[in-house]
Amino acid sequence: MPDAIILIPARLASTRLPGKPLADIHGAPMIVHVLRRAWEAEIGQAVVATDSEAVATAVEKAGGRAVMTRTDHTSGSDRIFEALEALDPEHRIHVVVNVQGDLPTIDPEDIRAALMPLADPAVDIATLAAPITDPAELTNRNVVKAHGTVVAPNRLHATTFTRADATGPGPHYHHIGLYAYRRAALERFVSLPPSPNEQRESLEQLRALDAGMRIDIAIVNSVPLGVDAPEDLEKARAMLGAKQ
Repeated sequence: MPDAIILIPARLASTRLPGKPLADIHGAPMIVHVLRRAWEAEIGQAVVATDSEAVATAVEKAGGRAVMTRTDHTSGSDRIFEALEALDPEHRIHVVVNVQGDLPTIDPEDIRAALMPLADPAVDIATLAAPITDPAELTNRNVVKAHGTVVAPNRLHATTFTRADATGPGPHYHHIGLYAYRRAALERFVSLPPSPNEQRESLEQLRALDAGMRIDIAIVNSVPLGVDAPEDLEKARAMLGAKQ
């Protein structure tokens, strides 16, 4: 898509895994692995948005592009919007894909899948979810559950996202925090104050739903590993080592 861009927010601050964008995975920083997955998706330019000179240097050393952003952003969406405005002041880019910088095992096909709901002009934001197959996830508050109505094969119109236990008959879905925004939707989203539901659940996407924005969900087969702690980093090394 010539009018699409992938932006990868990355900051060094992390309480459980300090400096995690630069964590080594088989000789390359984690952020570089995420950037490679973005390149493999082949849906437009991929750029890292960071507040760290060290992260920017690592990205550029690997042949990638980074843009420096402010240090005071409270969310990845705020960071990517600043980066977008800096990269494209002429507003030629119309679709922005936000890929988290701690997903080194993300499948490039899944990144592409996030674009599909945006073929419907009624959709403001698209995201991903995968069927829950592990019963333990149904009652795990760290697993965000996506709820919606079926509008097409492998696509839901989101009604809510929650950390609460999944109840009732399935299928139940594990939300994956990767988003594809129409540019106008991203601009509106970052201008909105946090909503009560967002604050209650600590889920930023509820701000969009509360504001009447439409989010559709592309259903994919599996959940990528999010690296939040040292044990996750070891899993990522094992997974990516097996693919080499």
